[in-house]
Amino acid sequence: MALEKAWRWFGFNDPVKLTDLKQMGVEGVVTALHHIPNGEVWPVDEIMKVKSAIEAHGMRWTVVESLPVSEGIKTKSADRPRLIKNYQESLRNLGKCGIDTVCYNFMPVLDWVRTDLHYTLPSGGEVMYFDFPSFVAFDAFILKRPGAENDYPAEIVEKAREVRSRMTDEEAEKLAYNTIIVTQGFINGAVDPNSADYKKAFLDFIDTYKDIDRDKLRQHLADFLKNVVPVAEENGINLCIHPDDPPFPVLGLPRIVSTKEDFEWIVNQYDSVSNGITFCTGSLSVRSNEHLVSIVKSVGHRIHFLHLRNNVLLPDGCFHEYGHIHGCVDMYSVMKALLEEQQRRIKEGRKDIRMPVRPDHGIKMLDDFNRKANPGYPLIGRLKGLAELSGLEMGIERAMAEKC
Repeated sequence: MALEKAWRWFGFNDPVKLTDLKQMGVEGVVTALHHIPNGEVWPVDEIMKVKSAIEAHGMRWTVVESLPVSEGIKTKSADRPRLIKNYQESLRNLGKCGIDTVCYNFMPVLDWVRTDLHYTLPSGGEVMYFDFPSFVAFDAFILKRPGAENDYPAEIVEKAREVRSRMTDEEAEKLAYNTIIVTQGFINGAVDPNSADYKKAFLDFIDTYKDIDRDKLRQHLADFLKNVVPVAEENGINLCIHPDDPPFPVLGLPRIVSTKEDFEWIVNQYDSVSNGITFCTGSLSVRSNEHLVSIVKSVGHRIHFLHLRNNVLLPDGCFHEYGHIHGCVDMYSVMKALLEEQQRRIKEGRKDIRMPVRPDHGIKMLDDFNRKANPGYPLIGRLKGLAELSGLEMGIERAMAEKC
């Protein structure tokens, strides 16, 4: 049985329509109720509007990405009890509607980070780039977060100082705005884009973590899981946490979903299939010391959702995205391990055998330059990735079947 071909769709305002997805061979739609503010309950009628529209086009709403975990849950603010109660109620409502997989993350303040949203490849296509010295320049010399220079290697800080010295004020402002507003805006960012001083508002959010280190954030995640996994379990839902992106500390904030050891710790916090993982090769491959296949072999029984894409790793902790099957990820070995995990589930009689996979991000190419899209989500670049991954998957499946 093939992995379910999935696609991230940003709702009715997405320029890529459900009719397009059907033509492309998409089986499962990955989406969310983007219009519901963070921390509020997802009503059944709003869930059903989206679900019914998807099903009317012959597809299923296969994964919720994401049901956001509010900052107040991560920091254990005074509002946490209400936020937990609302999260539980949203899970119950999703279960009533037959939605069985929910992706979420536990990254403080920023969901993901890139410093260049339009990096040009030799082919002329565009991808997103993370330049570590540029990010440190943003943190230490543009945002001017107190103590920022002490949170990074000295040689990177010096390179960051040089980067900032070469920037115009307009370039510095663009880097700050892209980091705080543009990359976060379509995923319920922490800072209001209309804020009079968005950089100060961002610093204030960071300050709420001043007394939260790695161990404390881990405890907050463990408490969250104990509150929500039983509700998910009761309502037939598998939760799957997304890795940190990038998978190392930034802005002086702890990262707790970055390594194989992190995943092993998470799945041991609550012994239930409903306490699962989103396996994202794009995020995890940035740590060159992490072997992706070993992660699958270790915690594959808890993987419920797949994000497959590739990167090119560069010196100084820099990287840029690079399509789906070429780059630092051995996608053949990863795909083979995932298909072997699927076969194990089938033999065990498990129900969660779909293992939806979506082409995560993509190269902006061809007519993508004439389309409006969220950063990292071009139509043609992702469709190319879907085709490549599907072909790789079919070849491996055929070889596995012939071997048997």
